[in-house]
Amino acid sequence: MLPVAILAGGLATRLHPITQTIPKALVDVAGKPFIYHQLEVLRAAGARRVVLCLAHLADQVESAVGDGGRFDLEVVYSRDGGQLLATGGALRHALPLLGERFLVLYGDSYLRCDYQAISRAFVASGKLGLMTVYRNDGKFDASNVRFENGEIIQYDKTPGISGMSHIDYGLGALHADAFAGTRDGERIDLVAVYQALLSRRQLAGYEVNDRFYEIGSPAGLAETRQLLEST
Repeated sequence: MLPVAILAGGLATRLHPITQTIPKALVDVAGKPFIYHQLEVLRAAGARRVVLCLAHLADQVESAVGDGGRFDLEVVYSRDGGQLLATGGALRHALPLLGERFLVLYGDSYLRCDYQAISRAFVASGKLGLMTVYRNDGKFDASNVRFENGEIIQYDKTPGISGMSHIDYGLGALHADAFAGTRDGERIDLVAVYQALLSRRQLAGYEVNDRFYEIGSPAGLAETRQLLEST
């Protein structure tokens, strides 16, 4: 399986006051830090190497996860440094640790999907990026993808935009060349990276059927806790 980057450097302001003293990755979910659940899912899926992209309260995450040995994983770290680089900038900074192709997972997403199949689909596509999508129809969050006949036609997170039935599922795949023309240390949003690839017909789509869970909001955190406490 491809290396996996987890974007876990944000300030998590929507979860205040919980995340004023601990990073979102360490929020307790069903008796253990959320990042543990993510790493366990990835290891079960066949992952071997994980790169944690950190910024806010990074020391706490490194102390809790260590080298990944307890999860039978190799875990290494990339820190933003003096300023937050945003999601795309954090990935650009981590490229030396990620290699040519890699998966990328948001640090607040809990996803039960076929990571191996997604890795294979990305490599087979020959494109510089792949986005997993889920037919959401506005149910779990605002839909932001128009996906037709197996292809992403439009990706737009502008509030209130119409004509979208799918949503960015929270897992993608990228080739290092997706960041060609950018500089290390530059602030870049991953949304802009995906949109640039889409405009060049370099963004593949992969539809998943199992819904996503997330802890980025109080409601999402409560729902994910309920799920994991029952399994």
